[in-house]
Amino acid sequence: MPQKPTKPIYVLNGPNLNLLGVREPDIYGKTTLDDISRSCVDLGKALGFKVDFRQSNHEGVLVDWIQEARTEASALVINPAAYGHTSVALLDALKTLSIPVVECHLSHLATREHFRHQTYVSKAAAGIVAGFGAKSYDLALQAAAHLALHQA
Repeated sequence: MPQKPTKPIYVLNGPNLNLLGVREPDIYGKTTLDDISRSCVDLGKALGFKVDFRQSNHEGVLVDWIQEARTEASALVINPAAYGHTSVALLDALKTLSIPVVECHLSHLATREHFRHQTYVSKAAAGIVAGFGAKSYDLALQAAAHLALHQA
């Protein structure tokens, strides 16, 4: 049986996700980011991992946190939000990681505007979970935990 990593799983969130629950609830749902954070922390405990859950509207802060994850995390779940479609800087930072990366989105990108169909982040991710609303985070966290446990 694989040995459980002792480092947390980072869950990083990009711009405007702090407005979940009030911003376009017909697309993103009524669940708040605080609700999602609590769910991730609880699920992380059940999976045997601490979860470090963060959000920033600033691209450089996200890059800093990704770089921090290189040495401080066992896996990374990232919902880059709009930066997923625009940020080569996030891609470059993610490509430096040797830990598993799982991309997460609330909405189903392929059913949205054409510019949302592709993300830079997906080029560095082991997989993508999208389209399940707030449940996308649970599924992404489960995948990240599985990969962290089986990567060693």
